[in-house]
Amino acid sequence: MAVYNKTYLNLIDQIRGLGRQHKFIHTTTVGDIFDIDLSKETIFPLMHINPVNVQTGYSQLTYSFQIFVCDLVSEKKEWKKDSSIPYNEDVENVFSDNLTNEIDVFNDTLQTCVDLVSIFRNSKWQSVNSGYGLDINNPEYFTEGEYTFDPFTEKFDNLLTGWVFTLNVTVNNEFQTCNIPM
Repeated sequence: MAVYNKTYLNLIDQIRGLGRQHKFIHTTTVGDIFDIDLSKETIFPLMHINPVNVQTGYSQLTYSFQIFVCDLVSEKKEWKKDSSIPYNEDVENVFSDNLTNEIDVFNDTLQTCVDLVSIFRNSKWQSVNSGYGLDINNPEYFTEGEYTFDPFTEKFDNLLTGWVFTLNVTVNNEFQTCNIPM
């Protein structure tokens, strides 16, 4: 049975499910930005969901979340060569002056952010089960518009780098008064 009035919990579960299913993300957390465990005990890459606000429309709610996708930056002195990968001098020369893998981390985490937006815009993840499986033409969650991905680098006990963006997700809500517990 479909849930027509999506709740905060429904949506958080949906976004966390995306984090669990994405091959790049190892840990997904929810809460205030200061709740992110920045110790080296957390398994990175990490996706953190920070609730921002909820706006009402005539028959909808729009939830806003800050989504952080980040990973640890490693220093060149910590790198190990993988003998199974063929040596490529051109690639070596491009990155030889880099003292960290920060460029790689920015690249991977940005692609993951783009993946998350793509999933909410265009995939079965946000669709209603029509009896024949999930139907991309019958979405339960909506997102649209342009997105801005902002890079960040934070130094704590480790160097954490990634991207943050605001994900606005609109869900139908009938604003029924019949089921209010009064």
